[in-house]
Amino acid sequence: MQTILDRRDSLVVLPTGGGKSLCFQAPALIGDCLAIVVSPLIALMKDQVDGLVADGVPAACFHSALTPDERARVLAGLRSHRYRLLYVSPERLVGDGGEAFCRLLGEHAVGFIAVDEAHCISQWGHDFRPEYRELGRLNAVFPRVSVHAFTATATPRVRQDIISALRLDDPRILVGSFDRPNLIYRVLVRGALKRQLQDIIARHPGEAGIIYCISRREVEATAEWLQELGHRALPYHAGLVDEDRHRNQDAFLNEQADIVVATVAFGMGIDRSNIRYVIHAGAPRSLEHYQQEAGRAGRDGLEAECVLVYSAADFVKWRRMLEASGELSESAAQHLRDMNRYAAATACRHRALVQYFGEPYSRASTGCGACDWCLEELDRIDEATVVAQKVLSAVVRVGQRWGIGHVTDVLVGRATPQVIGRHHHQLSTFGLLKGHAVAEVRAYLEQLTAQEYLQRTGDEYPVVSLAPRGVALLKNRSGSEDVVLYRQRRPALVRDRRLPVSHPGQDSWEGVDRDLFERLRQLRLQIARDRGVPPYVIFHDSTLREMARRRPGSLNELRLVRGVGARKAEDLGPAFLAVLACDSALTHTGDPTGR
Repeated sequence: MQTILDRRDSLVVLPTGGGKSLCFQAPALIGDCLAIVVSPLIALMKDQVDGLVADGVPAACFHSALTPDERARVLAGLRSHRYRLLYVSPERLVGDGGEAFCRLLGEHAVGFIAVDEAHCISQWGHDFRPEYRELGRLNAVFPRVSVHAFTATATPRVRQDIISALRLDDPRILVGSFDRPNLIYRVLVRGALKRQLQDIIARHPGEAGIIYCISRREVEATAEWLQELGHRALPYHAGLVDEDRHRNQDAFLNEQADIVVATVAFGMGIDRSNIRYVIHAGAPRSLEHYQQEAGRAGRDGLEAECVLVYSAADFVKWRRMLEASGELSESAAQHLRDMNRYAAATACRHRALVQYFGEPYSRASTGCGACDWCLEELDRIDEATVVAQKVLSAVVRVGQRWGIGHVTDVLVGRATPQVIGRHHHQLSTFGLLKGHAVAEVRAYLEQLTAQEYLQRTGDEYPVVSLAPRGVALLKNRSGSEDVVLYRQRRPALVRDRRLPVSHPGQDSWEGVDRDLFERLRQLRLQIARDRGVPPYVIFHDSTLREMARRRPGSLNELRLVRGVGARKAEDLGPAFLAVLACDSALTHTGDPTGR
């Protein structure tokens, strides 16, 4: 914020939910200038502007989806110097008609330009958009106006590319922590996917979640299956007509749906704060994608769960899709390798993520306390070296010409048509691990690959073969080295898992009256629907929990609750105080009927 006030260019990297928007919104309220915010998605603009207006901030957005009347109102507001913040798309500034629009903006005292989701400008980033590259012309169009880039996911290489492409002048580089200690990370090798999804959703009854799938077909099938089970689930992908896509997104934001099943098309602009879980039913194409998509959980700072369910086939599928679209560059291939390495690793997930983005992990010695590894949900198996040798032997016996799925079938003794057709059911290794679950054996293969006992070769149809280290192990030449393998334990169905001591949301349910919290949620939902805004624009879950814990009895006490503030206390206070007072009366009389 101070850098903006000093009119010095900057690059700011903060995780999803880390407060990037506040960094440019607050300085816009100081002085008499207009702040321009470049945003890539209409939904992102609309959500932020709705929230600002609800807080009494004069803001507007200008984009192609506005009706003629709406466009006229925004332009009239601009000419009368009504706004402090104006959100625009990159095309509005540098596309057709951009010069005329910039001339109109030039009639104002433009204080600064904030480029949100700035990773879109980098060809090394995970969401490159060519139109963002043109934003480098802004410093010529608006000389003496500082430019500030904001993003949640940028490796050191991407940061330098952003600085170069935007032509930032001696920018101050501000990088916050990439760690999200309120998120619990888990990784599962895909087995019975529907059962795995049901287990995760069962830990979050009635709570909001996102399920990411790789293909549109998977999105449609999964959403339909969840609907049949009685869940309020909706699909979202780029293949839907605009009307259906926007309707489904709005239903989720307005808490008329609990689950969105989506491709990566569902992403930026989703500002619902109380998403309690994000599931990837398939590996994303990069750790940047994973960090940003998983980061949509727990934006309110409260506990949330992020589960990656993957298989080796996911990376094959991505390579084919990227090849078909002409996007399979060396950078994209490296992103896939990094994602695969994270998925197959048996180590602290928080540490792996923050170190990927170039940040030392501060809790390396104690562990995060919020991932499957540090929560000790990965059991070290007995006689892992023997199990590894059995796996390696099966790879050799099938000729080192088959993928993980086929080798797994041989090891667990599944007589599939492919196994029988190749006479692999007659091999001495057939059924060697018959007592192990399919998902466990697949996990062993993935772990042995990550530990470089096995290697994958071939792009279109990758097969597993022995790496030099595996050859030594199979021939008993590995010395005293012991193989370490793990199996996943199903997490207990505990809703109130304690978070790390360093996390500010620890014991976030402690002292909270759950019934009162639900009544406050219903009031929030009613007010939001009456006003036509998402419920989180009224109050976040964290604010409602604090109300249900502290039970304020007056406007002055309500103002002390985090997330309320003077304006909302005056506007919304009487309604919420009435619910709190009614609850206090029932508690005092001990009569739940209210008589």
